[in-house]
Amino acid sequence: MKKQKHTELNAPFFDKEEEELMKAVERGEYVSVRSRKESQKFWQAAVRNTLKKKPITVRVQEQDIERIKVKALQQGIPYQTLVSSILHRYASGTLKEDA
Repeated sequence: MKKQKHTELNAPFFDKEEEELMKAVERGEYVSVRSRKESQKFWQAAVRNTLKKKPITVRVQEQDIERIKVKALQQGIPYQTLVSSILHRYASGTLKEDA
């Protein structure tokens, strides 16, 4: 039995849509609208805006902070990260409230 040589366009794992897209790229039907540098700046700005955090000041009882630090240590994360996670889950509705 003769083995078929697989090229980029006849690889068995590509479906028809993927093959057509690759052919279109080879024909030059798709062109980049931004330079690599412009694209990089665009996505870096998007990430910065997505990950933007705002510092806050909250007065918390000392014993509560100590308990949170213990729980954070048990989870292997900084206590500020745990506090931020708790606030995020509460704000997004994924933290269960006591009934």
